[in-house]
Amino acid sequence: MPQKQKLKSWSDLKQAGNERFKTGQYGEATTLYSQAIKELEKSSKKNPEDLGILYSNRAASYLKDGNCAECVKDCNMSLDLFPFNVKSLLRRAAAYEALERYRQAYIDYKTALQIDCNIAAAHDGTNRMTKALTEADGPSWREKLPPIPTVPLSVKEKLAQQNAAKTTQQNPTPQQNPTPQQNPKPQQNPTPQQNPTPQQNPKPQQNPKPQQNPTPQQNGTKQTNKSAPSDKDKKKGQALKDEGNALVKKGEHKKAIEKYTQSLKLNPTEVTTYTNRALCYLSVKQYKDAVRDCDEALMIDGGNVKALYRRAQARKELKPLLISIPHTDGTR
Repeated sequence: MPQKQKLKSWSDLKQAGNERFKTGQYGEATTLYSQAIKELEKSSKKNPEDLGILYSNRAASYLKDGNCAECVKDCNMSLDLFPFNVKSLLRRAAAYEALERYRQAYIDYKTALQIDCNIAAAHDGTNRMTKALTEADGPSWREKLPPIPTVPLSVKEKLAQQNAAKTTQQNPTPQQNPTPQQNPKPQQNPTPQQNPTPQQNPKPQQNPKPQQNPTPQQNGTKQTNKSAPSDKDKKKGQALKDEGNALVKKGEHKKAIEKYTQSLKLNPTEVTTYTNRALCYLSVKQYKDAVRDCDEALMIDGGNVKALYRRAQARKELKPLLISIPHTDGTR
């Protein structure tokens, strides 16, 4: 009997994974989600939607660790099991964006907007992809896109019902809850859009959907000590950054580094200049410098996918040397 009690159900493993994810322990979260997937796949009562959510959760951990290729694979599995899952679409879009597969990212962002036109991360992503594709393919970039899937009306109706239920749960009338015992129930059911805190769900079996983890696409911004540049410096910095971008396209990474460095002296708050210079450092095998630039970028934009991805690439090359070097964001 004691041995049986030690065995965890897939929902317990999922809950534990959520807790690790929230505290930035993405490697441990990945392991727990993998165990949960195995347990659920062995179950005779497995629900495709639950399994799809687990794959989506593991994809989020992979994304945070910069393992974008595995994130895409898990999102593909999730979407096969749970078609048009918004979180899976957004996570795959972010991974595609980090991998510079901008057409696929654009498609996923646009598909997510068909489901819910109020997703800020999807709007921002669509704008970024539009700019990137225009620069890469010119004015006719839309002609090179694969077809955008049509979202069934049933999916939109289901989301509308979930939103209506969420509104009811979020706004209980005070007179209906005179005793403290009646209040915790609405608080145990945060909606997926709210980046749920797993600790609020002590009974995972009651909340299969809300435990879908925070969406990494909604990049958080951290406070920095960098002073805001003047408009004049911003303009000069942008011009130098553009010169650096042009040099990158020519494969002249060392010269591009010089331009990005000059740009950052004028505008040290521009996150994409750090990630662009990090890419150049990777190309010339200056991996410690690449890690440093990604760390700087993440101090400005804590969820920047390119910074996470490029830092993971650099750390992979530096792995033997980084064993004793603490990570700036506390993850491991």
